[in-house]
Amino acid sequence: MNFGEEVPAVGAADVPRDGYLLDVREQDEWDAGHAPEAVHIPMRQLGDRAGEVPRDREVFVICRSGARSAQVTVALNQAGWLARNVAGGMQSWAEAGRPMEGAGDGPPYVA
Repeated sequence: MNFGEEVPAVGAADVPRDGYLLDVREQDEWDAGHAPEAVHIPMRQLGDRAGEVPRDREVFVICRSGARSAQVTVALNQAGWLARNVAGGMQSWAEAGRPMEGAGDGPPYVA
């Protein structure tokens, strides 16, 4: 992927509460902890499921650290979406004190 251009990004604390948050991590990472309002489409499935992502609103893309989501952000923008990477990913999300939930019995965490 060519990162010659700057990837549009936003800090975790600045993602609007009603924003469309696209989590591109793997299932085990999602199960460990995710934003309650996030939509989960693993990066490897996005080619087949891109039609599920709205084109009429800004998309905030998140992963664990921000690397995979940066790749997805570039790809979405090149394909006509308006996307921004969540800088620092779920690690920054958790550090910012944003809400998280998990699929397990214990407290949610970033895997």
